[in-house]
Amino acid sequence: MIEIIPAIDIIDGKCVRLSQGDYGAKTIYNENPLEVAKMFEDAGIHRLHLVDLDGAKAKHVINNKVLENIATHTSLIIDFGGGIQSEQDIDIAFASGAAMVTGGSVAAKNRQLFVSWIKKYGGDKIILGADSKNRHIAVSGWQEATSLDVVPYIRNYMQYGVQKVVCTDITKDGMLGGPAIDLYKLIMNQVPDVYLIASGGVSCKQDILDLDAAGIPAVIMGKAIYENKVTLKELAEIQNS
Repeated sequence: MIEIIPAIDIIDGKCVRLSQGDYGAKTIYNENPLEVAKMFEDAGIHRLHLVDLDGAKAKHVINNKVLENIATHTSLIIDFGGGIQSEQDIDIAFASGAAMVTGGSVAAKNRQLFVSWIKKYGGDKIILGADSKNRHIAVSGWQEATSLDVVPYIRNYMQYGVQKVVCTDITKDGMLGGPAIDLYKLIMNQVPDVYLIASGGVSCKQDILDLDAAGIPAVIMGKAIYENKVTLKELAEIQNS
């Protein structure tokens, strides 16, 4: 069964969501991220995707205290991303309670450094963030496009030991228009060994079931939960079925 990973995105210490990565189009859902995390835990969810949007913009970790608070007061297995640009950022994330870190911009801009992290911390600890727009990798909180094609990009990092990849179709993110299933099928077909984590566009329970039917190992979702398009009870039922 597909692994369900709720997302908490942080700006100014608050739980927010953006639409298509637009910092000017944010909605504050809760001023207490720990409260949200505990809600997920109480529903029987085991994982959490925590994103430091301030950090993504500033290019260094900023909201590590939020991570530390959630890690200390819940048993959720947290992957942390946003602003991971240096070994110091990784050390801060792990010291604050992250089980894994997600690197996106740094992987696109400094392959040598990202590969060194995989070798030092292990392919099970470093998640590749492969966010794409029209199949091309986008970085720096999606503010910057590259010419890198998402499929060979993922395949290349798999050769260095990456095991898990979060792939967000930016055109879908925060829009509640359904996930990019065709893109994920393409990736799974061409890179079958990847533990692919779909992200963006999930709008209802059926979207999750469709991803599961397509063989996608895991899904990150946020807005659909916060806007009650999918209930925590439904998520728990899917996760435990």
